[in-house]
Amino acid sequence: MAVPFDAGRSRHPSVRRIAVLLAVLAATLTGCGTDDPGRRAPAGAYDHAPAREVSTATPIPSHGPAREVTKVLTGAGWFCAQVRSNADGSALWCRTARRDGIDTVDVQQAHLLLDRRGRLAWAAFPPPDDARDPAPYVVAAAAALSPVWPGAAERARREIDDLDRDQAAKPVPQRTEVPRTTWHDDHARYAYSVLDGLVAAARDTSVRRWPFGAEHYGTRMSDAVADLRAGGYDCAYPPQTSCNRTQSNGYFRVTLRGERIVTAAFGIGTLMEHGRQNHPLTQEFPRGLTFLTPAVRAPVTAQLERCRRTGTSFAGIVAGTVVVVDVRRAPAHSDDFAGYADVRIGTPLPGA
Repeated sequence: MAVPFDAGRSRHPSVRRIAVLLAVLAATLTGCGTDDPGRRAPAGAYDHAPAREVSTATPIPSHGPAREVTKVLTGAGWFCAQVRSNADGSALWCRTARRDGIDTVDVQQAHLLLDRRGRLAWAAFPPPDDARDPAPYVVAAAAALSPVWPGAAERARREIDDLDRDQAAKPVPQRTEVPRTTWHDDHARYAYSVLDGLVAAARDTSVRRWPFGAEHYGTRMSDAVADLRAGGYDCAYPPQTSCNRTQSNGYFRVTLRGERIVTAAFGIGTLMEHGRQNHPLTQEFPRGLTFLTPAVRAPVTAQLERCRRTGTSFAGIVAGTVVVVDVRRAPAHSDDFAGYADVRIGTPLPGA
C-alpha cells in the first residue's frame, strides 16, 4: 500500500519553532488546568511490561472503527496505517506533506489511539513542521474527529479561531507566551497551542497500557552503531542519537525505547548517469541497513533504491514497516539527474 506524492520533511527545526519551544517550557511550569489533556501521554502509559505488543504495520481496514476515524484524512490524500497494537489498544498514524515553490516541504502528522473495542481514546494533531500560521492546518486535520465525535471538529475550529483573534488583538509587546486554550464537551477534553497543535483525550474511555512495540523492524542502536561508523558517520552513541556524515551532507537520527530503534531517519544523495547509480547505498551503509531487522531489511532496501533510481517519493508499508522516502531532485532533461532522499522508517510513539 503506497501513496506517491511530493513529500519531505525539514532536517533542522526553524528558528521560529525553537523560540516557541523555549517559551512553552516556561509556560508548562505552571501546570495544566483540569480540562487540559496535556501534550504528553498520561503518566505511566509506556511504563509497562510487553502486553502482546505487535509492531507490524497494516493498512487501515475498509470498514470498522479505524476506517471511520481516518476516512476524512485519507479522503484528503493523507497516508494512514495501523502501526502498532497490544492487549489494550491500537495506534494509528497518518501523514501528509506540502512542497512550496523553493522545494521546502512541510510534513504534518496525526496520531490516533483506539481502545480494545475500537473507540477513539486519544488524538493529537500537531502543526506542520514549519508553518507560519499553523491553525488552518490543525483545523483541517481535526476534521477527522467528525465521524466519531459529532460536533467536535466544528467546536475545535471555533475555539482555535477565537484564540487567534484574541492574540491578534493584543499589542505585540504583550505576546510573550505561547497562545493556548482548553475546553471540553461530551466526547473529550481538548487543548490547543501553536506549538503542540490539538490534543484530545476521550471522557468515556482510555488506554491504560499504550502500545510501544518496534521489534518487527528495529534493531538495537548498540548493534548498529559500529556499521554506521564504518560508513563514515560520526556517532557518539551513547548518549547521542544523532549521527552526521560530513563528506556527503548525510545525517542519521533515531528515536529509541531503551536501546530499541523506534524510528530511523537519514539522508542520502542519488546520482543517476546513463541508467547507473553512481552514489551506491553501500558507500554510506557498507554492510547494508543493519539498523533494521533481517526480516524487513531487503524489501525496505529495494524500495529505497527504486525511489533513488527513479527520483520519486514514496509513503507506504513495506514488509509490515512504514517507509517514507522524500526525494528532491535537480531539474533534468534526460534520465540523468542528481537528487537527495530523506528517508524515515518506523513511526514515533505518540506523546512519549
